[in-house]
Amino acid sequence: MRVIVSAGGTGGHIYPALAIINKIKKEEPNSEILYIGTHNRMEKDLIPSYGIKYEPIVITGFKRKLTLENFTTIRNFLKARKRCKEIISKFDPDVVIGCGGYVTGPVIWAAKKLGKKTFIHEQNSVVGLSNRYLTRYADRVGVSFASTLSEFPSDKVTLTGNPCSERALSAKKAKKEDYGLSKDKRLVLIVMGSLGSRTVNEKITTYLESFRQKDYEVAFVTGETYYEKVKKLRVPGNVKIIPFVKELPSLMKCSDLIVSRAGASTISEITVLGIPTIFIPSPYVTNNHQYKNAKDLMDKKAAFLIEEEKLTKDLLINTIDNVLNNEKLYDETKKNLIPLGIKDSSSRIYEILKEMILDDKKFF
Repeated sequence: MRVIVSAGGTGGHIYPALAIINKIKKEEPNSEILYIGTHNRMEKDLIPSYGIKYEPIVITGFKRKLTLENFTTIRNFLKARKRCKEIISKFDPDVVIGCGGYVTGPVIWAAKKLGKKTFIHEQNSVVGLSNRYLTRYADRVGVSFASTLSEFPSDKVTLTGNPCSERALSAKKAKKEDYGLSKDKRLVLIVMGSLGSRTVNEKITTYLESFRQKDYEVAFVTGETYYEKVKKLRVPGNVKIIPFVKELPSLMKCSDLIVSRAGASTISEITVLGIPTIFIPSPYVTNNHQYKNAKDLMDKKAAFLIEEEKLTKDLLINTIDNVLNNEKLYDETKKNLIPLGIKDSSSRIYEILKEMILDDKKFF
């Protein structure tokens, strides 16, 4: 199978793309993969580190307010479409996959214009601008939430779940000692997405001293951008500050409780792993979709929710202590989480891709 994959900007788009790539490689080891991403965001370094061939394009996102920068964005988009047609023509893929982010716009558009089979995946409960635009150019669409099925043409869309779920299940459990953590103590993992969060990180750093007397450990993953500001802090011995975890599900599997944003990939990982979680949804995302994600789990008694504007030291630490020390509450939360996860998402997507390619070859 020859495949071009595109996704960019944040881990919420990139890690589902990686999960699909891993599935294809597992099922068809001789497959050739090319990744098209931005020239200046996290995928430009992350993807090549996995040994995946990478082609960068210069592309920027539209500002929601009227601004002169949007003229540059339009110019970049037009140039990117031309460049993508060149890349796709040369690679000659069987199928082209878009997993979100504005970088996928020119990729899927160019693929469709060249007569290539196209598949897009929507991770969130609220459809992103790129995928809404690309629906007309996609042959098939996969969605993570049943609630978004109605947002796409019924003859194109399939409920696949988020492929990060299957990736999380297959991840090898980390060794706590590799992070300076104890084998025997319970672990609270605090991580605010792949890029971290300035607003929450600033609050969390002022709370760290209050963990000193706790009988559990805390792994605080800051994100590389904020690590320099935090690494010099004097913290209790049971608190470890970590800049970035390349394979976060591996560390999640060591955790007894997670404090996290409520992005779609995180939701998919937590539900299949069954790890009780305190969500602090980002209020800065489109249509407040992270709050909706977290609220849905909270209503099912499968998670806990603290809104960022209400986050305080006492509220966070009291919630952590209550969940960890109330055995009945902890066990019920785990029990309620498990049925919510789709464990074979990557497999569902792989089967769709095979079907698309076989259908295409029938005409030759």
